Amino acid sequence: MRRIHMIVYGRVQGVGFRFFVQQTANHYQVKEWVRNRDDGSVEEAQADSPALDFFVETAKQGSRYSDISDWEIREKEWDPSLENFRIRY
Repeated sequence: MRRIHMIVYGRVQGVGFRFFVQQTANHYQVKEWVRNRDDGSVEEAQADSPALDFFVETAKQGSRYSDISDWEIREKEWDPSLENFRIRY
């Protein structure tokens, strides 16, 4: 199992990007959370390796109204206590 912390930059707030990420996470059975950051970016995610790779590629493409300019990804320690994906406020 693999866990990442991903930060996505660009036009990702106020365009439904968190909802898009949540729907994508549910599709790929990715667990953890997504939230807006004060600097205008969005952060998220976790799952097993094959599902996580598909999730990341979809998130990098963005939703219909978002415009992804950059992203950062770093590996994190797996957390078995996470049960589903949610939007944090």
